[in-house]
Order: sequence, then structure tokens, then C-alpha cells
Amino acid sequence: MTEEQILQKVEEVSAAMIESIRQMVQIDSTEAPAEPGAPFGPGVRKALDAALALSDKLGFETVDVDHYMGYAAYGRGDDYIAAVGHLDVVPAGTGWKQPPFSGYEKDGVIYSRGVLDNKGPVFSCLYALYALKELGFEPEHPIRILFGCDEETGFKDLEYYLTKEKPPIMGFTPDCKYPVVYAERGRALVEIRPASMEQFLTLMNDYVLNARNTGERFHIDYKDEEFGQLEIRNYKVLKGEIPALQFAVSYPAGINASQLAETIQKELPDMEVRLADNMDPVRFEKDCFLVDTLKYAYERVTGMDGTPVTTTGGTYAKRMPNIVPFGPSFPGQKGIGHQPDEWMKVEDIITNAKIYALSLYRLAGEKKEGGEA
Repeated sequence: MTEEQILQKVEEVSAAMIESIRQMVQIDSTEAPAEPGAPFGPGVRKALDAALALSDKLGFETVDVDHYMGYAAYGRGDDYIAAVGHLDVVPAGTGWKQPPFSGYEKDGVIYSRGVLDNKGPVFSCLYALYALKELGFEPEHPIRILFGCDEETGFKDLEYYLTKEKPPIMGFTPDCKYPVVYAERGRALVEIRPASMEQFLTLMNDYVLNARNTGERFHIDYKDEEFGQLEIRNYKVLKGEIPALQFAVSYPAGINASQLAETIQKELPDMEVRLADNMDPVRFEKDCFLVDTLKYAYERVTGMDGTPVTTTGGTYAKRMPNIVPFGPSFPGQKGIGHQPDEWMKVEDIITNAKIYALSLYRLAGEKKEGGEA
């Protein structure tokens, strides 16, 4: 099997892929209160059922992990390769020109909640694997396409999955950007509880409203050459007799969450500072087999520079061992997911599928005669 044959086969299945994605984004899979058999609400369960039904139709073995996650599997063996995406979406919100769950397509662009984040990318992975299967590809390591159900609100799906299944030996999550991301910043959730309303007003005025988001006022304005400048984001006022402040800190790998909380506490000795949650930074070597393979696939398909990069975002790579963020957004494509009129170009979906097909092919390896890799 040649790489040209793989790319051609993706083209041949692309029409079916685009129609499947248009159907999937018409399912409102916003998380809702849990129901029996639907830990993340009926909409997410409906999307998971549809994803597994499509996978079965395409000829894959399917597994529903107690409705927390599901996956399509191809190949035999224990040590598997994975593409880990998700079906849950953020609330649609307002400001849409077309209904947010319509699968509306115009001029080669699909507009719908979840088309970029993350149904378009995860089903491009599924069809990438389908193209390989149709070519008769026999992987040395089995491949799974994982359908997550709680990426947007806490990763409880992945936590549950890892109590039932072992992690992949390698893989990626198509839920970030290109080129391949070899390192993610850490993400800490900090809560500050003032002792009085006067302290709360001082906190808001001096440390939020009239401060930069670099953490300078808290004396945590850490910066390094690899990850760049620490950032504070997602401010939230918590209700109470005396309101509290919560925010996220996106921090480089050269510092840890405990140091951040301790430094903020020293700056605000009369207030209670608590580290409510934390996800440590994730970092792979730039020249490791996984990163280098994904770099090759990206450059081979696009012809663009695939030098690995870092990200300020937080993906499944924070919780799933041995995976890195990889796609789907190309350089210059920012501010699309979570916004009204979320969109993805049809040609970009097809390009993603080609990149992912080559990636899965090279990561899994092809069985040779006699069963040797």
C-alpha cells in the first residue's frame, strides 16, 4: 500500500464522510443532567449511539463503555493506537445566522455547533481509518477511534474509561491546532475568598479590572522561552454572603500549581487562597517517534512547515497518557469553536482526514508477511 493510494481512498470516501458529519452536527449533544443510561444527558447519549451505529455500519467493532465513552476498533492486539475526540458540545448560545444544529452548508463551509469542536475532526478520523480498512490495511497495532462525551465540562468520561480500559501506547486528540503540539501548559483553577466586602471590592478593582492578565499583580507573571507568558483567564464571581473570585491560570512548565497558589497567598495574606483544581503541563520530546510521525504526515499532505509547537489550551492530552494534540485548525484559524456560526470548510475536513489517515497508518505500522512489523 502506498501513501498515494491512501490519499486517493480518502478522496473516494469524502462525500460519505461530509454527509455523515452534517448528520451528526444536527444532534444537540449539549451536556444535560444525568439520566439512567445517560450520564451526560440524553443529547450526548443520542450522539454516542449514532457514532457507534455509524462505526458498525462502516464495518468496525464497536464498544460502548457504559455510555461514558465509546469507540470503534480495527485490528487485533492489546497495545493500541488511538485518536481521541469528543461528541459533547458547548451550549449554542445566541447570535447565529442559521439554526445552530442544522448542518447548514454554504459555499463549501458547514456551519453548526460542534462541527469544528469536535464532531468534524473525530469523524474525519473515523473515515480516515475506514479508508485504510477499505484498502485492506492490516495494522501491526490495533487502532481505536474514541468518542468522548464530557470533554467540555470536566473529563469525567475519560476518567471512567481509564478505570475500564488501559491507555493507548500512542495517539493524538484532534481537538487543538496544527502543526503537532508537543507540549501543553498546565492549567490551575484558583479560588480567592475575601474576609469582607471591602476586601472583595479591592480584589476586583486592583487585581482584575485594573490589572493585566499576566498575573503581574499577584507576582506570578512567569515566562519562559518555550511556553511564553503565563496567562490568567476565565474570571468568575462565586455567590455567597461575601462573594469569592475564581479564575484559571495557564502556566508554563517551569513552575507548578502549588507555587502559584503560595505566591498569591503571600500577596493576599488576609484572604483565603485555594487551589481548586489542577492539570499539570504535558510535554513530549520534539523528536520522539510520535511527534515526528505526526509532523511528517502534516507536511506530506499540506506542504507546510510542521515544526512542533506548544499550546495554552487544555485537551484530553492532560488526562490520557501517551497522546498529543494534533489539528484540526490550520495556522491562522482562531476564534471559531464555542462561537456563534462555528464553521469548518469541507476542504479542510478532507485535508484533516488525509493527515489522520497517514498518521494512523504510520503509527500503527503495517503487518508484514509472517506477522512481523
